Amino acid sequence: MNYEILSQPSYALVEVRLESGESIVTDSGAMTWMDPTLRTATTTRGGALSGLKRKFLTGESFFQNTYTATDGAGTLGIAGGSAGDVVAYDMVDGELFLEKGAYLASESTITCDPKFSGLRGFFNEGLFILRCTGTGTLFFNAYGDIQEVDVDGQYLVDNGYAVAWEPTLDFQLTKARRIRSFLFGDQILLRFSGRGKLWIQSRSPQSLANWVHPFRRVQRENR
Repeated sequence: MNYEILSQPSYALVEVRLESGESIVTDSGAMTWMDPTLRTATTTRGGALSGLKRKFLTGESFFQNTYTATDGAGTLGIAGGSAGDVVAYDMVDGELFLEKGAYLASESTITCDPKFSGLRGFFNEGLFILRCTGTGTLFFNAYGDIQEVDVDGQYLVDNGYAVAWEPTLDFQLTKARRIRSFLFGDQILLRFSGRGKLWIQSRSPQSLANWVHPFRRVQRENR
C-alpha cells in the first residue's frame, strides 16, 4: 500500500493506492473518492457488540468500511469530518492509544478496541480511549494542526488537546488548581510521564463551540 497526505495541515486528505488484493479500513463517511476497481464492504468489524462499544464509548462509527482492490490497482481518497491534520503511524506488532474521534483509517491487520483508562474527572466519570494494535499503517486525524512531542519526563496537556500517545507513556487526569477557567472552575489537565511520543492538536472543537455559542440565532417567541 502506498499513500500520500495532501493539503496539510489545514485540510489534510490521505490518497491511498491499493495494489490488487490489498485493502484498507476507514471510519464511516471518510471516503471522498475512489476508482471503480475498488470494492466496498460495510461491517461492524468484530460484531454488533464491538460496534456498539466503539460508538458509545469512544465516539467512533458503529459501522466501518473496508475497501479492497479486487479488479486491479486503485486509488482511494480519505478525509476526516473536521478541517485539520492527519498523521500516518507505522506499527510492527505495536500499540498506540487514540483519543475519542481520532481514528481515521488503518490497514486491515490493525485492530482498534475501546479501553477503559481508569481515569477520574470532575464527576467521577471514567475515560475511554481507543487502543490500536497490530502491524501496518494507522491514520489518525484531529481538528487543527497536529504537533508531535517527544516526552522525556513529564508533560501537561489541557484535556481535549491530546490526540494520540505511545504506550510507554503513563497518564493521569489532574486539576490545575492555579489555572482557573470559566466561572472559576479548576482546569482539567492530562499529565503524561515517561519517555515516548505524544501528539497534540492546535485547536479544540469544544473551544470553537464555546466561541460560536453567543453568536447563534435564537428564535424569539411571538406574543
